[in-house]
Amino acid sequence: MQKNKRKTILGIVLLVGVLTALVLIFVISPSAKVKKKPHTVTQQEPVEPVFRKDGTLKFELKNKKSKSISIEISDNDAERTQGLMYRKSMPDSCGMLFIFDEMQPLSFWMKNTHIPLDIIYIDKDFRIVSIAENTAPFSEVSIPSGKDAMYVVEVNAGFCKKNNIAEGTKISYTLN
Repeated sequence: MQKNKRKTILGIVLLVGVLTALVLIFVISPSAKVKKKPHTVTQQEPVEPVFRKDGTLKFELKNKKSKSISIEISDNDAERTQGLMYRKSMPDSCGMLFIFDEMQPLSFWMKNTHIPLDIIYIDKDFRIVSIAENTAPFSEVSIPSGKDAMYVVEVNAGFCKKNNIAEGTKISYTLN
């Protein structure tokens, strides 16, 4: 009976040893551990908006000629806040017209705007009151109108100089 008891104890010890070895192999062994992937947060830039032709804007030049561009209208807070942000290019024949409810001092910035712009401030009589030419992309510096305005047109930088558009020039626009 002693022999059987010894064999049982030896068997139990052997079984505990094997189980302990297996636990050590699978739990403590670095290769057996599940490696967690580090959690990384990436901020994606919004998808580049596609130009939406809402109408046509005409600059009435002094030589009785006019220069027309296709315009996208921004006439609510969300659209005015978005503006031309995240656009990597814009044809010279296009621009954005911002419409405000009343005459007031206005100020724009170039945050998240990839392309340099000419920012044209216009009063309630559709006359240009000031132009900020060749504004710096991504700048958060305020670009004030200097005078009360009710409309703003953004076009590619150099557009005003190239087309002889200056303070006092009148505009008109039609919607599609």
